[in-house]
Amino acid sequence: MNTIHVDVVSAEELIYSGEATFVALPGEVGELGIYPRHTPLISRIKAGSVRIQKPDGEEEFVFVAGGILEVQPDSVTVLSDTAVRGKDLDEERANAAKQAAQEHLQNAKTQVDMAAAQAELTVMAAQLAALRKYRSKH
Repeated sequence: MNTIHVDVVSAEELIYSGEATFVALPGEVGELGIYPRHTPLISRIKAGSVRIQKPDGEEEFVFVAGGILEVQPDSVTVLSDTAVRGKDLDEERANAAKQAAQEHLQNAKTQVDMAAAQAELTVMAAQLAALRKYRSKH
């Protein structure tokens, strides 16, 4: 069976490292699917779920708050400031952070404040969507 090595790295730690038969993640202009021997690629990615299909058929989910993707024929590297394993996502905390982002957006006094609050809200909405996707698989 052909596999590709996958590393998902946050600013704090290596979140996932292992072999995969397929990786799907949110590219800037749509979902990207990567199989072994993929053409080399460097791209920015949006906030959302990285889905890693392991050789044994199991799936690993990792939420990323955007970042950079590098693909080589034998490896995939995802670099993100924030990355959380699907099993570690906390719905209550994510909902509270989404609520706080909505309040920041309503109270924004400048365009910069509004843009920062909107970005925060987008990330939290993506995290909640990733959590729902993870739960539907487990």
